[in-house]
Amino acid sequence: MTTVSVDDAAIAEAKQLRDEFQRFLREYEFGMREVETKISILRDEFTHNHAYNPIEHVKSRLKSPDGIVEKVARKGIEPDFDTIRREITDIAGVRVTCSFVSDVYRLFELFTKQDDITVRLVKDYIAEPKPNGYRSLHVIVEVPVFLSTGPVPVPVEVQFRTIAMDFWASLEHKIHYKFAGRVPVHLVQSLTDAADAAGELDQRMERLHREAHEINQRVIEA
Repeated sequence: MTTVSVDDAAIAEAKQLRDEFQRFLREYEFGMREVETKISILRDEFTHNHAYNPIEHVKSRLKSPDGIVEKVARKGIEPDFDTIRREITDIAGVRVTCSFVSDVYRLFELFTKQDDITVRLVKDYIAEPKPNGYRSLHVIVEVPVFLSTGPVPVPVEVQFRTIAMDFWASLEHKIHYKFAGRVPVHLVQSLTDAADAAGELDQRMERLHREAHEINQRVIEA
C-alpha cells in the first residue's frame, strides 16, 4: 500500500509539473500572437493607406520543451520558471521578411515605438554582420498578455530581414545541419562570400526601388 501511495504521489507531482509547463508555454504562445497581430495590422494599414506592402511574409515559432531543456543545460541556469523567463528570451520568436533594407528599419521603428511594447535588447546584424556574414535586425521586446489573472509581460524575439538575408540564412542553416555543425572550411568561405553577394544585391535592389519611385513621382507630377 505504501508503494502505491508513493507512486500516486509521484504521478500527481508529474502531472502538476506538466500542467505548469503547459501554462508557462501558453503565455509565450499568447505573446507571440500579440506580436503577429501588431505586424499584421501594420501590413494591412500599409496596403490600404499607402498602396504598398513592405512585408513579404511573417513566420513564427515556439521553442519546443526539449529545446528549452537543452538551452537551460547549455546556459547552466536553474531549471525553474522564473529563471527561465529571465534568462531565455527566444522561447517565442517572430520573423518578419521585408522587401528592402529601408523597409526593415521602417517597420522596426513603427513596431517598437508602440506604447505597450518594451524594448529589452537590440542587435543590429545588418549594420554589423556576424563574422560568417549573417545579417538581420534582432529585437527582444516585452509585450503584455492580459490573462484572467491579470497582465503578464512576455518576452518575444522579433527578427527583421530582407528576402536575400532570409534566403542566405535558410541555406546556411541547412548546410550546418547537413554537416552537424562541422562544415568544411571551403564551404564556410563560400557561405561568407554568398552573404557579401546577398548584401550587394540588397543595395542594388534598394537603388532600383528608389529610382523607380522617383521616376514614378515625376510622371505623376508631369
